[in-house]
Amino acid sequence: MEPTLLGRRAFLSFLGCAVLSRPNSAIAQQWIRPRTVGVLMGFARDADTQARAKAFEKGLEKEGWTIGKDLRIEYRFSGGDVKRMEAIAQEFVKLNPDCLLGQSTPVVEALVQATRTIPIVFVAVADPIGSKFVASMARPGGNVTGFTIIQPSMTAKYVSMLREIVPRLARVAFMYNPDSATGKVFLPSFFDAAKAYKIEATTIQVQNADEIELGITNLAATPDVGLIIVPDNFVIVHRELIISLTARYRIPAIYPYRYFTEAGGFLSYGVDAVDLFERASVYVSRILRGANPGELPVQAPTKFELVINLKTAQDLGLTIPKVLLAGADLLIQ
Repeated sequence: MEPTLLGRRAFLSFLGCAVLSRPNSAIAQQWIRPRTVGVLMGFARDADTQARAKAFEKGLEKEGWTIGKDLRIEYRFSGGDVKRMEAIAQEFVKLNPDCLLGQSTPVVEALVQATRTIPIVFVAVADPIGSKFVASMARPGGNVTGFTIIQPSMTAKYVSMLREIVPRLARVAFMYNPDSATGKVFLPSFFDAAKAYKIEATTIQVQNADEIELGITNLAATPDVGLIIVPDNFVIVHRELIISLTARYRIPAIYPYRYFTEAGGFLSYGVDAVDLFERASVYVSRILRGANPGELPVQAPTKFELVINLKTAQDLGLTIPKVLLAGADLLIQ
């Protein structure tokens, strides 16, 4: 009888341990449930967007995530098409990811219109308050937070740089898409800087390729001119046309991102977009682990880069000041 009783006790003890272990097992399974992040890029899939995606993934791996194991990333590329952005945003809502990452103002606008519950982290947005994505920079509120691109006062620096490069600069133009909220953010500092330097300021409003060509052609009709391009989806999508026209008419232009200069543009100064994506990975990771996006403050850029295309400068007949050359992060020969 004794061995049988002992066997029953052992069996009951084992059964009790198994029952008690079930909740812990369920919690463990829930903890390791793969998370899903939807990423909507404002442009087409190319080397630049791929570099940003790599930086984002690198940052997530630093945060302890293993992509393909406990984290799945769904990438979508809109090619600058607003209708496609809206369609993809709806697609993401059906997918119901744990977090969304959106690049550019029109992309985030599409995501915000699609959902007010799924957490959204933005990158490359100029005016998150004016675009009504967040209530304030310190306490965004709602389901949106992220990283801005450049300060509105940056256009004043662009005017200053053009004046250094073109000593007899008499007229500077600011190209932007009037349908976009991004371009308008930079207008006040542009006009103030031009006035301070006693330079004529003008705007070129563009909504299609024909208006881009007409605007640059008209600008080239007067001597000693310069052009400023700000980070806006429309002009970024049409960057090859802008670069070719400024080369044809020998107009020095300043651009917001290095890929303009790498493609043959004269000079670019702005936020390091790749770094911005890596920084965004930290916020996404925190949200995946339970943080409230509405309590994560919107962050300004911390890393900027100056890139000068020396070949283009030579073609334009320009001499770059030594101060600018010394401060450049990259000189393209």
